[in-house]
Amino acid sequence: MTEFLQTPGLAEDIRDRAQLRAYFEQAGKPREAWRVGTEHEKLGVDAETGAAVPYGGPRGIEVVLRELAERYGWEPKREGDRIIALFGDRASVTLEPGGQLELSGEQCPTIHCASQEFRRHTEQIVTVADRLGIAFLGLGIHPVTTAEQIETVPKQRYRIMAPYMAKVGKLGLRMMKETATVQANYDYADERDAMAKVRTAMGLVPIVSAIFSNSAIRASGLSGYMTFRGHIWTDTDSHRAGLLPFVFDDGAGFDEYINWALDAPMYFVIRNGQYVDLTGTPFRHFLERGSQGFHATMEDWALHLTTLFPEVRLKTYLEIRSVDSQPPHLVLSVPALFKGILYEEDCLGASWDLVKRWTWEQRLELYNEAHRHGLEARAGRVGLLDLARELVSIAIEGLRRQGALDAHGHDESIYVEPLREQLHAGLSPARYVANNWENSWRQDIKRLIGFASYRTTEAPPP
Repeated sequence: MTEFLQTPGLAEDIRDRAQLRAYFEQAGKPREAWRVGTEHEKLGVDAETGAAVPYGGPRGIEVVLRELAERYGWEPKREGDRIIALFGDRASVTLEPGGQLELSGEQCPTIHCASQEFRRHTEQIVTVADRLGIAFLGLGIHPVTTAEQIETVPKQRYRIMAPYMAKVGKLGLRMMKETATVQANYDYADERDAMAKVRTAMGLVPIVSAIFSNSAIRASGLSGYMTFRGHIWTDTDSHRAGLLPFVFDDGAGFDEYINWALDAPMYFVIRNGQYVDLTGTPFRHFLERGSQGFHATMEDWALHLTTLFPEVRLKTYLEIRSVDSQPPHLVLSVPALFKGILYEEDCLGASWDLVKRWTWEQRLELYNEAHRHGLEARAGRVGLLDLARELVSIAIEGLRRQGALDAHGHDESIYVEPLREQLHAGLSPARYVANNWENSWRQDIKRLIGFASYRTTEAPPP
């Protein structure tokens, strides 16, 4: 959940619905201006025990932020006297409710650019974390510590969100404190292009969540799911999360997404730097009648859109939200896979062809089956593993056609090759972990830490 920053240009009152539509329409960009943004969260744990590192204290996440600022020139952001984020020229480091550390990267023209940023970020956090005895893990869920034991980051927004989450779903607090993800963001040209991308990416959710499933261990044992993080989202808040059925309707466009967002409940608005609790109020009600003496602005609309959590989210760009946090060697596979699919029209069409015949009931069934069984789930007589292999081949072809070369003459398909190798063996990260946990690893948390931890030198999984 990336931080929302107030934008002065959005301070105007909402006078009519056309402004809501214009918010999306004006974000369209020509093909040559399309970029990719990558957001990757990681879990801070004790390097010996795997227990979650608290936010505060001498070995807490706040100390990590302070040292990153002092060593590398990040600008701290505070609430009160506590550091809760860092800002740079083109990127930011923010915290999720349980202290999960997120890099929201710059908008890059190529994955090669994102790779350079990823290496810098990894070197910085590992240098600081090693001194403190902390390991940062690319896993979809905390492997040892549960939500009740994890300190909440002291942000105003979380003091509002947490009590509301507890009312509207059984697993919302676990989502806030235990889980981590990798997200990738993409541009669109116009309404038709945006909705084609949303529809395709939403249709691919079962396949993609299975490919990148990586939350098999929770509370020091097998979770019973390949992506327990994905399962958690099914009982967090049904009014703002999950799959959106209307995107598969013929002719669905911005208006349908706006209608859904208007009916979704709000969390808060910001006035004079303070969060005002509006939990449960549909934005439509706030727009028409106001609340607590406040009336809706475009800034409120932009903020509201960031508090909706569908598997594919539409703002002034498209966000892919279906992926568990990944071990470092697979992080860049996420933005690369979707760049190959979404930024090449033939590949976008070929990807949609893989899933277009599913009914809504089949989509829901596969969505849930992928959470539990990962690549072993089936779509009729076809397994998700077969579809995953085909999808990766489509993405590699798309990246080769785009022809963005690094200094060594490699195109961006090099970032998807680890996926192809993994799928050749029939594995997701979660299946690899589950296969080893009670066998060769003998439930040794250090082996899991070795598999998932960020490090400054490349090393194969244990």
